[in-house]
Amino acid sequence: MQRRVAITGLGTVCPLGLDVEQVLASLRNSQSGIVAMECATLGAAFPAGRVQADYSTAFPKLEQPFLDRCQAMAIIAARGAIEDAGFAGFERHGSRAGLHYGNVNGGVATIHQWHEDMLLGGKRKARPFTAMAIMSNGGAAQVAIRHAIQGPVLTHASACASSAIAIGEAMRAIADGRLDVAVAGGAEAPLEAPLFGVFDGTRALSPIDGADPAASCKPFSSRRSGLVLGEGAAFLVLEAEDHARARGAVIHGYLVGYGVACDAHHIGMPASEGQVRCLRAALEDAGLGPAQVDYVNAHATATDGGDAIEAASLREVFGTGPDAPAVSSTKSVHGHLLGAAGALECLVSVLATREGLLPASAHLGTADPRCALNHVGEAARPSRIRHALSFSCGFGGTNAALVIAHPGTSAH
Repeated sequence: MQRRVAITGLGTVCPLGLDVEQVLASLRNSQSGIVAMECATLGAAFPAGRVQADYSTAFPKLEQPFLDRCQAMAIIAARGAIEDAGFAGFERHGSRAGLHYGNVNGGVATIHQWHEDMLLGGKRKARPFTAMAIMSNGGAAQVAIRHAIQGPVLTHASACASSAIAIGEAMRAIADGRLDVAVAGGAEAPLEAPLFGVFDGTRALSPIDGADPAASCKPFSSRRSGLVLGEGAAFLVLEAEDHARARGAVIHGYLVGYGVACDAHHIGMPASEGQVRCLRAALEDAGLGPAQVDYVNAHATATDGGDAIEAASLREVFGTGPDAPAVSSTKSVHGHLLGAAGALECLVSVLATREGLLPASAHLGTADPRCALNHVGEAARPSRIRHALSFSCGFGGTNAALVIAHPGTSAH
């Protein structure tokens, strides 16, 4: 018999705030963390979901060479989740505690600095420890070292589905009895010239909204103009319910379903069939019908084709009209965190379910007719949420869906 998986810890640093309470306040007010950001290397400015904190001196000097901004945010967000769950560390759990981490780009600022040193400064060797600061698994390793996580410490890299898969695989490990507790999430720090240039080259990046930079990301809107990059980290502590109750832990909700499926279609263009398979797999895993889901946090990045394809997938699974689940994309206020997107949006969905709050699709205006759904709209509003679904889709065609249940729900 599979064990029920409780969510006992939440931690984040992201464009909506530097802790969970700040993020919740921003969601209630539909407050955007997107700003205009100058990129001197490219001689241009871009809209960006920016974490309003400088971590360059947040760690001792001896540690700083190992830490890109990405790993620094991972450490701080994971620490917040672990402390929220009431753990001092995991040494006594031995191999029964694990960590699953999602990341795609490693340490972009460190990579950029080394390229400048080499190409412009003529240097032939990088600074010592550069290799550790650019590893995709660097954030996971740093968290494991600090908290004595001695079981599996695994990094997932499936583009924008990376950290959703990290959370889902951690859930499976606990449900199957291989772990008792896991730290799961992701981090990304892409707001550097190399990544701005890459995404501008895809012709998918939004220009700065001339009236209000904070309104640059408009998922599902007839006025949407492209995605906005964001940075940050988000982590959950997952635990077998019996393990959590035995130590008197506060339970924020339950992770009850996980689906993953590949489009097997195109390296850069999504396909509805794969998304539908993923959504249905998550519902089947949760033992739920479509009508039992009250809220969907959509992947919707505000690209023209992507939003329309995802909306068609959601309609096929959940239907449309007032009886369909309410849908929003919170990328409208925090931007696209790439490999960390799924973790942040799962955390947002946990807060939405726990607090009875439907987060907004800010700046929606008039929805594109191709994106017809039961949209939350531009303002957050209260609503009872029994189950929420967080959906992530990545380049390469890998899709992941996570189903969250309210902490007051009973097991099936």
